[in-house]
Amino acid sequence: MDISNISNADRSEVLVQALPYIQRYNGKTVVIKYGGNAMIDEELQDAVMTDIVLLRSVGVNVVLVHGGGPEISDMLQKIGKESRFVNGLRYTDRETVDVVQMVLAGKVNKHLVQLLTRRGGQAIGLCGLDGNMICARRHEEEDLGFVGDIEKVNTGVLKDVIESGYIPVISTVAGGENGEVYNINADTAAARIAACLHAEKLLLMTDICGLLRDKDDESTLLHEVKVSEIPSLKAQGIISGGMIPKIDCCVEAVRRGVTRTNIIDGRIPHAILIELFSDAGLGTMFSA
Repeated sequence: MDISNISNADRSEVLVQALPYIQRYNGKTVVIKYGGNAMIDEELQDAVMTDIVLLRSVGVNVVLVHGGGPEISDMLQKIGKESRFVNGLRYTDRETVDVVQMVLAGKVNKHLVQLLTRRGGQAIGLCGLDGNMICARRHEEEDLGFVGDIEKVNTGVLKDVIESGYIPVISTVAGGENGEVYNINADTAAARIAACLHAEKLLLMTDICGLLRDKDDESTLLHEVKVSEIPSLKAQGIISGGMIPKIDCCVEAVRRGVTRTNIIDGRIPHAILIELFSDAGLGTMFSA
């Protein structure tokens, strides 16, 4: 985006309008689940990293929780193993969970730390195994191999990292009580982490503009939804398919004490700043 033609007066006006929001979120925690096209497109990736560094610079405690599905699929393909999904979740056998741990906690996580550092931020990469942060058990509803359900989030290591001025970058690999390693859905992990940190806001970055009353018409975007309205929206078919688990994560976060959660369009540059620091906001907000 070329901002060279913006006058100094206009720049000042933008900052003045952002001030109340900066004051509102100063010292508060915002958890961002990072995934979708914003992780693949270099321009969008740069905008996300810049947004996060800016937020931390004005006193917002940012926690970045990331996915990495395409990278995992690429690595599995390289070793001749086919990716398999059950109801949108990756079937994770013993060989696959080793790949998940290597790709998420290694390649993807450290790459994001490096990107934030290059933009002037201070970041530390963590996974759920570090400090026994995310404890999980085997998913029980269906056989998904080493896919886990979160039992507990220990926030001590996260709070230490935040208080030291760093941005925690978290890959969602968790530990079991007998030494197992589990693959955890990143949306689910972000919602639980946000709740345990008593976050002011949870942002789920997606490749859609939000919840639509008519899925084929973006002008029917629902800007705000109360948790009490969710069952009715499901019954009407407005919430269906892949949106169900994502919105269920938003609902769980709100019910566990997160003030607001948002599904935002990660295809829009600087979507994070637009949502947090403008009147209009972005996407669909869920609240109690």
